[in-house]
Amino acid sequence: MMTSNVDAQELAKFSELAHRWWDPTSEFRPLHEINPLRLAWIEELAGLDGKAVLDVGCGGGILAESMAARAASVLGIDLAGKPLGVARLHALERGVTNVDYREVAVEALAAEQPRSFDVVTCMEMLEHVPDPSSVVAACSRLVRPGGWVFFSTLNRNPKSFVQAIVGAEYVLGLLPRGTHEYAKFMRPSELARWCREGGLLLEATRGLGYNPLTRRYRLTDDTGVNYLVACRKSA
Repeated sequence: MMTSNVDAQELAKFSELAHRWWDPTSEFRPLHEINPLRLAWIEELAGLDGKAVLDVGCGGGILAESMAARAASVLGIDLAGKPLGVARLHALERGVTNVDYREVAVEALAAEQPRSFDVVTCMEMLEHVPDPSSVVAACSRLVRPGGWVFFSTLNRNPKSFVQAIVGAEYVLGLLPRGTHEYAKFMRPSELARWCREGGLLLEATRGLGYNPLTRRYRLTDDTGVNYLVACRKSA
């Protein structure tokens, strides 16, 4: 199994918190709160009805399980075994039968099942691996021609450092301290270049904003901190 593109400390960090993944008041509260926004955006652009969907870096399955309510089938993959166990148990408890989970590297799955999915999502994952460009390339190999690939990650600039690390982790306490490493953030231009190199055509970009007064997230045109990218595989 190809697992070289992995940070062992990152896996350990999320595995330790696995039992809290589906607690909407836990460290994963932001994921619960932004999930309806990104799910609606994916649905608006790609349309999940009847589609075969892959969620890369699925963790405890928050996005994967919500997509399963609309798609024909969803496969969630991750290299952290404990969150995958939580995801399987939650799906079983909720009676969700069209979602499956595998502990496999995205590069290995791309070699095994190229062009197998109509929609591929990779959210909040690129900033946690040593070589994000390898993940982008693998996602491109996994999607069928004309299919959609979605990424979300963090911009690399002073504003992002202040808001995503100082603000979110140390001032507001939205995330545990040490969740993110600024050096691993990536500019939209860098992600766009990796997408083009993989044969993905950039279709849309959105920012994700947070209002600390109302404690609400919303999609915006400002990609200065958190941002989402939608691409299509060239035919």
